[in-house]
Amino acid sequence: MSAELTRARTQLSNVRTYLKQEKIQMAAQALHDGLIAYLKHPLMKAEKQEFLQLLEDSTMYLAAAPKLKEVFPIALTFKEGAERQLIETLKELLTELQKNVTDEAQQMLDALEKQKQAELEKVQLCLDTEQNEKAIAIFNSLLSKFSEDADLKNDIAERYLRAGLYKEAFNQLAEAIELSPENIRYYNSIGMALRKMGKFDVAEKYFAKAVKVAGQDPHLFFNLGRVYVDWEKWDKCAKSALMALKLDPEFKEAEKMLAFAKKRLA
Repeated sequence: MSAELTRARTQLSNVRTYLKQEKIQMAAQALHDGLIAYLKHPLMKAEKQEFLQLLEDSTMYLAAAPKLKEVFPIALTFKEGAERQLIETLKELLTELQKNVTDEAQQMLDALEKQKQAELEKVQLCLDTEQNEKAIAIFNSLLSKFSEDADLKNDIAERYLRAGLYKEAFNQLAEAIELSPENIRYYNSIGMALRKMGKFDVAEKYFAKAVKVAGQDPHLFFNLGRVYVDWEKWDKCAKSALMALKLDPEFKEAEKMLAFAKKRLA
């Protein structure tokens, strides 16, 4: 017996087990693949009888699965000589099961998103009423559930920034950048947090990284210029403003920054 037939026989023998574990898709796939293997390969009489029994039993078990009837109203029957019809029916079943899995996954994602937004609203209320410690505790609990969500970390950081919690904002933005290093918005926000903290040298380094990723963003250079304004590095401020204007000649705020820097240099 070929390796494919041996594998198919093993899978067919597991169909009942899959169904007990409510793994309907695996059971249907095993029956589908078993039928194809049976049709592809010649079998000795005893092997054929064994396979026929396995296919008949597997079809019966699958057809009787209670959850199958919820998603697929078409009856499944095995009859020697009508294997190809069953294969086509199983293809339809597998498509429907995959669609059902996709729908369930989307429902789960929607539910998680609603939960996330509800928690964010609760925390914003705490921040608005200066219950910062409570807000941080809820944020930390939320982040433990969505630890790989860079946009959530950025959202939380933006709320921290508005509340004046610059260190907390920096921590979240540093993690967001690690998860999504190509997102320029995160660099602009972390630069703002570091500027508010007075860590101008660190802010400069983050903006340098950002320039390597997206050096054609005029706002990137303008925000770097704001760091230099607070740092009183007027020559560097002027260069940053010039770069912003080079990329966007109509950038009025960059024009004002350049004029201010030149005035301080004079």
